[in-house]
Amino acid sequence: MPGCEGDRTVIVKVFEDKLALTRAAAEQAAVALSRAIQDHRRARIIVATGASQLDFLDALTRTQSVEWRRVEMFHLDEYLGLSITHPASFRKYLLDHFICKTGITKYHLLDGNGDSREVIYRAGESLNSAPIDVAFVGIGENGHLAFNDPPADLQTEEPYLIVNLDEACRRQQVGEGWFADLSEVPRQAISMSVRQIMKAREIIVVVPDARKAQALRFCFEGEISPMAPASILRTHSNATVYLDKASSSLLSPATLAAFAAAT
Repeated sequence: MPGCEGDRTVIVKVFEDKLALTRAAAEQAAVALSRAIQDHRRARIIVATGASQLDFLDALTRTQSVEWRRVEMFHLDEYLGLSITHPASFRKYLLDHFICKTGITKYHLLDGNGDSREVIYRAGESLNSAPIDVAFVGIGENGHLAFNDPPADLQTEEPYLIVNLDEACRRQQVGEGWFADLSEVPRQAISMSVRQIMKAREIIVVVPDARKAQALRFCFEGEISPMAPASILRTHSNATVYLDKASSSLLSPATLAAFAAAT
């Protein structure tokens, strides 16, 4: 069966369009947060950024059932050398689209303008002080997970890394409108490592739009490989991937049926 590693497999859910996808993903996310708060009196989460996550975060932040004051948020990745005032800054993105909307008070942002080694050390210490309940992530057009571009390091236990961004990743940022041209896109970033993401108790993956279809086929029908970083999600025990008709268009019926059978 595609995607199976022993008795573990990812669940893939396909919806008619992006709106239906994001609503369903937000509903699952709200339930996961409330469950964590009930079980542990708080929820520790990882939040992805980017154009593909905007509708999901909008739907999630409108949820009335979550006690946001009990939520602690960790930043997934950030460009090196980019000011927090730049439109492409993920710190700005999280403040605008998540933190200010929910009113959470405990959050950990990655300062791409600071001493990167010190930023990584402090963020990693905070991150590893207790388990992560839920990670919200996407998948890049090159199959990356966070900013772990291919060939990604799937073995390191370091919580955060300084990574080089490949051209496909940098072109995606231009295509999404964050930068005017390729020369403006930073070449390095701080990224949570793949293994650190995989330590989350639950992972919710939001991947809309046709431009992600090729990467999804590569990650879910090919080998689990550093060349397809997000393929590692297939080994997680509690991961759900939310797709729309466009993003799932290149996955075979057999693959979709196999992953759906996991439910």
